[in-house]
Amino acid sequence: MRTDPAISRLLMLRSGAIAIQLLAVIAVYFLFEYAIPLFELLLVISLEAVFQILSVFAYRNVSKAKEIGMLMQLTADVLFLSVLLSLSGGATNAFVSLLLLPIMIAAVSVSAKGLAYIAVLAISAYSLLLYKMPQHSMHHMDMTSHFVGMWVNFVISASVIALVIGTMNRALHSRERTIASVREKQLRNEQLVTLDGAAAQITHQLASPIANLQLLFEELHEEQPTNPLVNEMHKPLMQCATQLDSFRELSAQLRTQCNISAIALPDLAQQIQDSMLLQYPEQQLIWQNNTPVVNVKADAMLLPAILNLLQNSATANRQNKQTQLSLNWQISDAEANLLIRDYGVGFSSEQLTQLGGQIMASNSGMGLAVLLSNVTLERLNGSLTLYNHPEGGAVAKVQLAVLKDEK
Repeated sequence: MRTDPAISRLLMLRSGAIAIQLLAVIAVYFLFEYAIPLFELLLVISLEAVFQILSVFAYRNVSKAKEIGMLMQLTADVLFLSVLLSLSGGATNAFVSLLLLPIMIAAVSVSAKGLAYIAVLAISAYSLLLYKMPQHSMHHMDMTSHFVGMWVNFVISASVIALVIGTMNRALHSRERTIASVREKQLRNEQLVTLDGAAAQITHQLASPIANLQLLFEELHEEQPTNPLVNEMHKPLMQCATQLDSFRELSAQLRTQCNISAIALPDLAQQIQDSMLLQYPEQQLIWQNNTPVVNVKADAMLLPAILNLLQNSATANRQNKQTQLSLNWQISDAEANLLIRDYGVGFSSEQLTQLGGQIMASNSGMGLAVLLSNVTLERLNGSLTLYNHPEGGAVAKVQLAVLKDEK
């Protein structure tokens, strides 16, 4: 499993920083012979190295780290650096501006609140170093005002970094999300174009055999009008012809934009009831509440989109030997939700990830049906949400846009 890239980069930077800190302390003490607390500095660097090893071990198999983990790592960096600076001159240390680094990393790695926390922490650490700084004199001139000026410069720099880089990073992430959404829609449109071609080809190939079967049935019926086997052929042939006509309509709707109109929910509910009674007479629709008397956005594809979901629910019921489907309306000022619950085995985690986003391989065609339903609902300013019911089965939540002017 790949490690989270943000944490991975931070750990790599810290490894380099520890090595540079160790070399710098040794060089200053032995080569330049400055009087620094060598033992204390080496002890802090050793503790930082131990923390680094534990962090590498903890995040070695984490593909996506939580923000709190990133904040803990940056907090540790600020604290370790502050302790090292306090042991080597405090606010007078020329490397005190290194406290800006955690702010820069936070600006591109955490949220605005996390960035504000790291910025305040770094400024507080610098302020504490300045407060504990002894009075320095150089050539009989008080240097306190100079160090205070450096602190003011640090505060301004930290604020600018947090605001500018943080804002640019959020804008960049927003742009990436927009590009990803556009790419997803483009991919889905390409899938629909491919489906349109396949639908037209299949419709053309099936039309002739079904027409020939219809002619054969009519001849057999004339010759053997009382034969029960011949009479039983009538209903399946009519269903095939009806489904073929629906397939032609689906192909046409995919090629052209549907005219958006309005439909009253009671009328939609009645159409749903009639269609399911014709196609799945063994499945009983249980309406949990009365249908609201409101109008919603609709086009020619709305009813087939809802029927696709009901057919999937009916299939799930059949596989689990259930015969009831529960339907429930939820209404608000801006939207009307239809909750369709089956009593099957529910969705797997893989199905919940794939359904609605791409055409999923399925023996029952569930991924294709849900994809088409999702596209139709989005075109009508609605949405489709799939989830498992806590008491068993699956729920398809169909959100429809209410037309207020049409009430």
